[in-house]
Amino acid sequence: MFTVGECGGNRRDGRSRTSAVDAGDFAGAGELFREGALHSGGGRTGQDTDRAVAEWCRAIRVLHAEGTPRTRRVTTNVRVAVDGQSVSAHSCFTVSQATESLRLQPIAAGHYDNRFVVREGEWRFAERTPVVQLIGVGPSTCRADGLRTAGERAAEV
Repeated sequence: MFTVGECGGNRRDGRSRTSAVDAGDFAGAGELFREGALHSGGGRTGQDTDRAVAEWCRAIRVLHAEGTPRTRRVTTNVRVAVDGQSVSAHSCFTVSQATESLRLQPIAAGHYDNRFVVREGEWRFAERTPVVQLIGVGPSTCRADGLRTAGERAAEV
């Protein structure tokens, strides 16, 4: 038996990718993908995945004065399938945000399809495919031009 944290969802300091993104720590989020791939925006990260993921996070998010996107991600309905040294997981996510001009509300929802592998005794991301299915009001959340260019950059790496 293992926990989600043991499946590559947490860094050594205990911070998950989602809490790293919510804290504006895009390098920390990228660190989780140093040996994996992130499929998003029509692109896929390749070599230097940790750097590409960090750049993608930075390119699409608006940071506020304190250096965060003022978001909170919640992951639910996790289904896990174990196959020897590989684990696949499907989960749903909801992103909420509050800013000076926006009351706390959901701004995006969708699902993740993940695959994890054991390397050097640690569970790590092998792949993540985020699928955004619903988008709410949130003009201060993401940069539309960043979504397009981040996908293009990811495909180039």
